[in-house]
Amino acid sequence: MPRSKTILSLIALFILSIAAYWYLQPSEKVQEEDIKIEVKRGRFEISATATGELAAKRSIKIRAPQGMRAAGIYETTLSGLVDEGTVVEKGEYVASLDRTELAGKMTNVQTEVEKIQTQLEQARIDTAIEMRGLRDELANLEFAQKEKILQVEQSKYEPQSVIRQAELDLERTGRDHQQLLKKYELKELQSIAKIQEIEALLRQNLSKLQEYESLSDEFNINAPESGMVIYARGWSGKKEPGSRISAWDPIVAELPDLTDMISQAYVNEVDISKVQEGQDVKIKVDAFPERSYAGRVTKVANIGEQLSGYDAKVFEVTIQLNEVDSILRPAMTTSNEIVTAIFGDAVHIPIEAVQNDSLSFVYKEAGNQLVRQEVITGPANANEMIIHYGLEEGDVIFLSPPQESSTAPFVFIEPSIKEQALRQQEEEMKKRQAEAMEKRKQEQTMKPPGSQDKGRSEMIITD
Repeated sequence: MPRSKTILSLIALFILSIAAYWYLQPSEKVQEEDIKIEVKRGRFEISATATGELAAKRSIKIRAPQGMRAAGIYETTLSGLVDEGTVVEKGEYVASLDRTELAGKMTNVQTEVEKIQTQLEQARIDTAIEMRGLRDELANLEFAQKEKILQVEQSKYEPQSVIRQAELDLERTGRDHQQLLKKYELKELQSIAKIQEIEALLRQNLSKLQEYESLSDEFNINAPESGMVIYARGWSGKKEPGSRISAWDPIVAELPDLTDMISQAYVNEVDISKVQEGQDVKIKVDAFPERSYAGRVTKVANIGEQLSGYDAKVFEVTIQLNEVDSILRPAMTTSNEIVTAIFGDAVHIPIEAVQNDSLSFVYKEAGNQLVRQEVITGPANANEMIIHYGLEEGDVIFLSPPQESSTAPFVFIEPSIKEQALRQQEEEMKKRQAEAMEKRKQEQTMKPPGSQDKGRSEMIITD
């Protein structure tokens, strides 16, 4: 008896397990249910998305003094800089440069000036002593000449030989006097030239010292205009206190014009063929996701580049913001949706509903029958595609092949109608290309002369 109860308990447990399995397993009918949608008609947009960064279209560049290279200072350290985002008035302090190297040069020049001044004083003293000695010799020769004249006068009653000797002595003394006088004049010119040379060297070093002193004053950099200070960027990133400032890249900071902003974006090479100047753009700033701004494409790069963070090559696209907002700041990240085409009235369906097998078709309900309807497709965006011919608004189609799809008959578009529809589609495409070209020309005419090939405009002011 106990054994039979055990067997019955096991049988009951097995039956309950089977019942629980069938009750709790997921319903395959729900999973296999076909999804149907109605074909829509209306406005259809095609866009290309790109991440960008805000920048001021115009800005005043504040840079290190231009005299650095002339002074032989090719690199120095940015010792001080106001915080980024600080609003300064014209003439207020912005930055300072390290003066260590300049101070060393000033010390060397000052030492050289003192040395030359000593040389000049010594040259003047030496010249005075030498010239005085020559003047004394000239005076002695003048006395000797007078004595010789007296001797000639006294020897007129002497024999002819004595008279001749006295005349020769007088002539010799006169010649010595003339030679010494010429030597005196040459020595005077030589002394003047030597002193002038030393004086010129002194003036040169004094001028250099003055330039160094003026340059030292310019190492304190003030704002040339009022505005918000934005840090400049170099090869190694932002230029902050402690960064090196090169004489070949002297930009220290900039004062951007926040009333005229652009977004510098990069578009994938797959989508760049759709992007043209003059197209409208919807701009969102990551810092303020609830806000949206209107803009337009003003420049499209002709050559792509490989940037870090992108799998494929990208093309730089400049987008002009049509609105002004005081909260916008340079370097903010933007999400840009470039509207490459707008169709005011078009039949469109989800992309996944379109099947391809030597021709494009969709699974469509035709009364109580399922058919494979041939369609002529048009442009597509990220989610949907335009149907140029083959479907009408309100038609019911399947997002994916239904269960009985293999037996569904084909409904083909008549060849004459298909040819006409393709011709019409081509004409509409040409018309749109012409409109886009005209819009691009209008964008070009809006630019100032000479700015077609330029990016951001800059005003460089040295203070």
